[in-house]
Amino acid sequence: MLGIIAGTVFLEEPLFENMSRGAVETCFGNTTVFQTERAIYLPRHGADPDHYILPHRINHPANIQALKTLGVSGVISVCSTGSLKRELPPGHIVIPHDFISLSPTPTVYHDRNVHVPPIFDENLRRKLIAESEPFADERLLKSGIYWHTTGPRFETKAEIDMMANFADIVGMTLAGESVICCELCVPCAAICSVDNYAHGIGDEPLSAEAVRESARANAAVIADILRKMVG
Repeated sequence: MLGIIAGTVFLEEPLFENMSRGAVETCFGNTTVFQTERAIYLPRHGADPDHYILPHRINHPANIQALKTLGVSGVISVCSTGSLKRELPPGHIVIPHDFISLSPTPTVYHDRNVHVPPIFDENLRRKLIAESEPFADERLLKSGIYWHTTGPRFETKAEIDMMANFADIVGMTLAGESVICCELCVPCAAICSVDNYAHGIGDEPLSAEAVRESARANAAVIADILRKMVG
């Protein structure tokens, strides 16, 4: 059983048709999932388009605990990202091997002296790479560094200039999911679609609508890869 955390755009994908919807109660809060025999899809921004959960308000502990309670063997985070490199244009797919987050990330520990090193599961990461190659080909980056920001605002041009020295892509969700997975001992990896150039990298002005449209275009390729992952 594979857990898949992704944006609401994937609700439109055939991969997630005929899934049974359910609510899961956890000690961290409640969340909504869609389930088949082989996979559980959790829309990180919620399942109600009229009540979109912004990145800084996602309840990562509840989401990961729900997937663990349902018995997943691992979690794949599907992330929409902005490119920090001119030579990494939209349409590419990145399987990150690490991330940077200089802002606080969530934790399930509040009264215990526990320090967990965040790490992506290499076996799950390599399987993602293998299943991505036939679909992405030369558009696949088999490693990369994800820079996590809290959102919901986009980054300033000066911030992007600084980030580009240390990372390849930027997004607002992956670090929180990865940290909680590691704290709850759930193997995790990520597949990131490059949906736009980050602020100041490309020639066109950055807009939320343009990012959403690009994410929809890339979602079909990601869905094909996930279909192979879940068998």
